[in-house]
Amino acid sequence: MDLKYVMKEGDEIHKVREILRRRLNLSSRLLRKLKNGEGVTLNGGPVRMNAKGSPGDLLGVAFPEEASSFEPEPIPIEIIHEDEDFLILNKQAGLVVHPTKGHPAHTVANGVMRHMLDTGALFKIRFVNRLDMDTTGVLVIGKNAFCQDDFFRQAEAGAVAKTYLAVVEGLVEEEEGVIDLPIALEREGAVRRAVREDGFPSATRYRLAERFRPTVGAGARAARGFSLLELALETGRTHQIRVHLAHIGHPVVGDSLYGRPAPWLIERQALHAARLSFRNPRTGEPMDVEAPLPEDMARLIEGLRRC
Repeated sequence: MDLKYVMKEGDEIHKVREILRRRLNLSSRLLRKLKNGEGVTLNGGPVRMNAKGSPGDLLGVAFPEEASSFEPEPIPIEIIHEDEDFLILNKQAGLVVHPTKGHPAHTVANGVMRHMLDTGALFKIRFVNRLDMDTTGVLVIGKNAFCQDDFFRQAEAGAVAKTYLAVVEGLVEEEEGVIDLPIALEREGAVRRAVREDGFPSATRYRLAERFRPTVGAGARAARGFSLLELALETGRTHQIRVHLAHIGHPVVGDSLYGRPAPWLIERQALHAARLSFRNPRTGEPMDVEAPLPEDMARLIEGLRRC
């Protein structure tokens, strides 16, 4: 059984379906998959969803067996946490999360498929958060519909905390602040997003971690200095951090889409998903997962400190 619940006083008035929803927090989508009672047991035997039990009875749920069909590839993945519900990675730069029309192979999903073959695991790959191709850091994969649904409910309720680190151009004056500006596609069919009055509400909190002041004789592009920011997302729009920071005049260093490339500093945008906090869907205990800073950003920061 993937989930277990011992019925309590008062549960006997509810049908199995209602107990699964109320006590085990199963979503309507998952309940539909279990609608005929397949995978649901009462005291070890099959039971219908409209049946009722008694206090002390053991209600169990076995999730439907599912699998992904991505092509396995020998792509290294850095695992920072794994349990029965989640596989959490420290994503490297240069990889999209899953195959798309523009990137049909060589993705994180292909590497995870190889990991499953190597370890004998079997689950459907469910990315419950997303990172841009050249953004590194915490990437969460759900192994079943239960944990995926629970994570999404937490996110909608504002109970998932995402913390990023970014090196940006210029010396940010305020020690902390909120960029609360709506974001939409720059134009229909475009890749770029922009701050627009008709956009979706979007809010990014930032805290200044460090300033890197320019040295005497610094080149024109370094003359503005740089800043290291810690950022927290209150919403999760595509490219949100990059759009917001560029809009206030502090684009992420190396961001070729919203700023300008800086290959002598770093060969991608200097943006890292450093930490993700949420509640364990089974136990309710807090989970706080951190991804170490990648080498290229660590070198960038140390280099700016020495200048």
